[in-house]
Amino acid sequence: MSAAKIQHLEGNERQKSRAYSPAVITEGGRNVWLAGQTTTTDLDGKDISGKFDEQARTVFALMNRTLERAGASLANLVTMTVFINEARYGDRFVEIRREIFPDGRYPCSALLTISGFARPGILIEIQGVAVL
Repeated sequence: MSAAKIQHLEGNERQKSRAYSPAVITEGGRNVWLAGQTTTTDLDGKDISGKFDEQARTVFALMNRTLERAGASLANLVTMTVFINEARYGDRFVEIRREIFPDGRYPCSALLTISGFARPGILIEIQGVAVL
């Protein structure tokens, strides 16, 4: 099976400012469906309950670990659904996403504010689809 061809459509100014692509076109390859990822501990096992930035960065790192097991990385992520428990974290999430994807090849994204998560201390959950 050949590698996927992935094309990120350039967004308008609003989409660029929010660090997401309006569409990602793929051809060929394999799909990797990522389960929702949350955490209350960082990669060293330190408690990060209630710490948004640390949780967001750790969730991306955990997603990348899973993708590496499939022969991919976050660069192969074509779409994500992001759940946060407070709207005030939305702008901060966009800043972190911009750091995670510094080349501007952002996945498509939905950002939802929800009333709560399965465990206390969780502030963010991300699920996604990658193509490789």
